[in-house]
Amino acid sequence: MPLRAPLLHVIALDSSGSMHQRARLGQAKGYAAALIAQAARRGDAVALLVFGGQGVQLLLGPGPARASGVARVRPLGGGGGTPLVAALAQAEQLCAQAARRGQESWLWLLTDGRSSAQPPAPRTPQQRVLVDFDDPLRPAGHCAAWAERWGAQYRQPLVGGPEFF
Repeated sequence: MPLRAPLLHVIALDSSGSMHQRARLGQAKGYAAALIAQAARRGDAVALLVFGGQGVQLLLGPGPARASGVARVRPLGGGGGTPLVAALAQAEQLCAQAARRGQESWLWLLTDGRSSAQPPAPRTPQQRVLVDFDDPLRPAGHCAAWAERWGAQYRQPLVGGPEFF
């Protein structure tokens, strides 16, 4: 059986003020933690970007995923605005660095889409996955529109249970 090269999973986690409503941030943190744990089991690499009123912060990696990385997600807080375009630009840089090393990358955007930005499609990752944590009763619809425009996978985490790789 041929060995599979480790992937880089770049997780961009929205911690803006709107994500604090209806426990969306807690759900997104749980999803990010599950992604990190699964990447660790597969021997993949991970980078975790968090973006909100504090700007964009690189909290993990890029580097080998470790189960201990899950602990970095739990205490995350946030609030304020949504620097989505800046977060996607930094994610793009991480994916481009991986590409220069010959490493495939996946971008996971975990957000409620509550931003007026119209972000361009990230070009470098081989896979783009948009996980929509918006209010299902009053959705803004931005996440589905971005995913369609980007040619990305669109997922709703509470429909059908968690799906990852």
